[in-house]
Amino acid sequence: MRKPRIYLDTSVVSHLEAQDVPDKMSDTLKFWQQAQEEMYEIYSSYLMLEEISRCSEPKLTSMYKHLNNITFNLIEAISTEAEFIANEIVRLNILTEKRRDDCTHIGLAVANECDIIVSWNFKHMVNVRTINGVRGINAINGYRSIDIYSPTVLLKEHA
Repeated sequence: MRKPRIYLDTSVVSHLEAQDVPDKMSDTLKFWQQAQEEMYEIYSSYLMLEEISRCSEPKLTSMYKHLNNITFNLIEAISTEAEFIANEIVRLNILTEKRRDDCTHIGLAVANECDIIVSWNFKHMVNVRTINGVRGINAINGYRSIDIYSPTVLLKEHA
């Protein structure tokens, strides 16, 4: 059986050290353990690395250490398909141009045939409007459906 392809949004890596939200941090660490056990085929992108590079120390070093503890496929460039999907998300007003990075994360996940985007970004990604909008874009354009969940949904005790 094929492992689920998971696309990591930057918010997941960031919440590994989010002591101000202990429940989210705890669930993220549990999810990270599952990733270390290679329960998933993990994907992320140059964009995630670019976003975490803006963090200050010591959080930056800590996030890189966490990333070094999992195996993940790095998507190094935005493909034409990913750019098309991101543009459609903006064109259809699912998210605004101001949220271009979120649109790009979604486009990269869809274009690389991920099954799930994992994110803590409830305002822009993990919500019914975005999920349904992306599913519509994918259906109309012949892309696979994709789910967008928080790490909590993927924990073994919830599966």
